[in-house]
Amino acid sequence: MNYFNYVEGELYCEDLSVSDIVEKEGTPLYLYSLRTLKRHYQVFDRAFADIDHLVCFSAKANSNIAVLRVLVNEGSGVDVVSGGELYRSLKAGADPKKIVYSGVGKRREEIRFALESGILMFNVESSQELEVINDTARDLKTRAPIALRVNPDVDPRTHPHISTGLKENKFGIDMEKSVAEYRRAAEFEHIEIVGVDCHIGSQIVELMPFLDALNRMKSMIELVRAEGINIRYLDIGGGLGITYDREEPPHPDDYARAIVEEVRDLDCTVILEPGRVIAGNAGILATRVLFTKERDNKRFIIVDAGMNDLIRPSLYDSYHRVLPVRENDGGTAVADIVGPICESGDFLVKDREMPRFERGDLIAVMSAGAYGFTMSSNYNSRPRAAEVLVSGNQAAVIRKREGFEDLVRGETLPGFLLHHDGNR
Repeated sequence: MNYFNYVEGELYCEDLSVSDIVEKEGTPLYLYSLRTLKRHYQVFDRAFADIDHLVCFSAKANSNIAVLRVLVNEGSGVDVVSGGELYRSLKAGADPKKIVYSGVGKRREEIRFALESGILMFNVESSQELEVINDTARDLKTRAPIALRVNPDVDPRTHPHISTGLKENKFGIDMEKSVAEYRRAAEFEHIEIVGVDCHIGSQIVELMPFLDALNRMKSMIELVRAEGINIRYLDIGGGLGITYDREEPPHPDDYARAIVEEVRDLDCTVILEPGRVIAGNAGILATRVLFTKERDNKRFIIVDAGMNDLIRPSLYDSYHRVLPVRENDGGTAVADIVGPICESGDFLVKDREMPRFERGDLIAVMSAGAYGFTMSSNYNSRPRAAEVLVSGNQAAVIRKREGFEDLVRGETLPGFLLHHDGNR
């Protein structure tokens, strides 16, 4: 359930009309519903009430500090994959002891920052990373809590770009080598082994891949414990999908029921890293039609949001529903919705029957609350969109729209370019 609904032909976010918000804040605009974020978190968290668990929202899905704060206030931890996400999480008020640090390429200074912050644990992805974490912890005269991220070689049956649990993917340590790697980790003086981690991908809409991976992790834990290593945490990652088009992903209750049944007697705290399932349907991207044109029976709707604002359709050929912010009876037409970027791959929708949008109309691109703004860029020197959070009848700008001056912030003209004499 989300809180984007029509009231007398007008699309509302909670108790405010989207068109009124856009009138004040402009387009393109990311718009989030606080009630939806809270509801989705609560449903997910409650589903695991029967076992010892920790929900760590995946910051890469939506890292705005206000969004993170909504979830932190509900009791959530955070899954981070960079020093920047750790910084954001702490700024949002997250408890460091509820932060797990994943990611395949952690820099030494990021590792140091995480150790100094006192995070719950690192999810370690390689032998060399383990060595760097140990060295950094030794420099700080502390011990680093770690889990090894094990690659279970399970096909998540999702888009290949968001699959992470196959041998061909860059993530994790091979299943066959992992026990030996745990044995090796146990010899490091400044490493404290606390868990096992695995994550197989994103936008997964079937239970079986999760259960396949989980069963392999259970076997792993038995083998590692047989080595005399105490495993307290089982991090099973995230990846539960949402409905963008016709997908029918498991409800969090069904997902939890299957997981709980498998781990109930494992004597571990289960860590879960949902992202999309919490934030995806809690946000939309509002955009305005700039122009329309037709060529050889092909209709183009040209809008002011481009692939720099929402890259998922261009990158993954992803489907996002599009709705009129103000309903009309102008009929439908097959069209592409395209942006202003100078790339043929700049589109939000391809060859789809939709309302016959005309110049000046406002369009809501649905299910844009995850991997929307976080993947946006300044390509073509386009300032990034504003972000607004709605709570009931209140709307707050949680990220100001960028201006041209923001595009060159941090750039400088070196002296040797300022004194051109025409001879060089």
